[in-house]
Amino acid sequence: MEKLLIMSESNALSVVVLAGGISHERDVSLRSGRRVADALTAAGHRVVLRDPDASLLPFLASERPDVVFPALHGSSGEDGSLLDLLAGLGLAVVGSSGAAARRAWSKPVASSLVDTAGLSVPESIVLSHEAFRELGAASVLKVVLERLEGDLVVKPASGGSAQGVSIVESPDGLPRAMVEAFTYADVAVVERRVFGTEVAVTVVDSGDGPRALPAVEIEPTAGVYSFQARYNAGETTFYAPSRLDDSVIAAASDAAILAHRTLGLRDLSRIDFIVDREGRPWFLEANVIPGLTETSLVPLAIEASGSTASALYGELVRGAVSRAA
Repeated sequence: MEKLLIMSESNALSVVVLAGGISHERDVSLRSGRRVADALTAAGHRVVLRDPDASLLPFLASERPDVVFPALHGSSGEDGSLLDLLAGLGLAVVGSSGAAARRAWSKPVASSLVDTAGLSVPESIVLSHEAFRELGAASVLKVVLERLEGDLVVKPASGGSAQGVSIVESPDGLPRAMVEAFTYADVAVVERRVFGTEVAVTVVDSGDGPRALPAVEIEPTAGVYSFQARYNAGETTFYAPSRLDDSVIAAASDAAILAHRTLGLRDLSRIDFIVDREGRPWFLEANVIPGLTETSLVPLAIEASGSTASALYGELVRGAVSRAA
């Protein structure tokens, strides 16, 4: 308590946490934002929690908080638009730049970049909704099925929380999976399914270079890490740290740091992999504003590292202020 009191008197920062928005992930974002606000308040900072709307930019321009902490999932925060505007206001911001966010937001772009950097990426075909209609669904799906044999994963080319993601185990399921993906984005990714263990590696950079926190292993009760499995308590078992061999975890951690660097990410990211039976990590996606709810992976990794959310988020806000000075 004495330490927090000293913080509040001498080093407290005014922090605006952004949460909510109008994306499909609004409810998750609100939960993340409340957790971040609580953690920073416990660390002694002065925190305001704001939902972005037409009054946000005038408010920030007038109040000039020491730092902004976006906890906006989905397009509200991760497509780079708001991050560019916050930079335009000259505010200190926790997290990646708008340009880096755009690279990660587009799953095909991120996969292409990390593939070039040497990471393993599942083979895929990227389809726009327009091409799907103009070229004929039957003809398009015939080519897809001939090229990508076996089980498939179909997902929107942008977005998170596994919304619009389908596992396709037979050709009959592919048309419905395409419709589901196109519900969330105008571009869909169809990729060859990699079987193995799903792990998430949180990467943190407090100013001395990116480091990987303990990998979190994911074991959904239903076998698929769906939206419900992510945010409903009891539907997934998490192992933090992962039960995989140390050498495999080291490979996944190195791959996560490489992906973080390749995409130009900053402060905090979460890189998701499937580790196959040979111990090879396959890149799935990078998250520039990962979930920070009570059932999210980053808080589990923070706890497994021996730190706390208050301490780590405090490091990040102070680092953002120093970077902007």
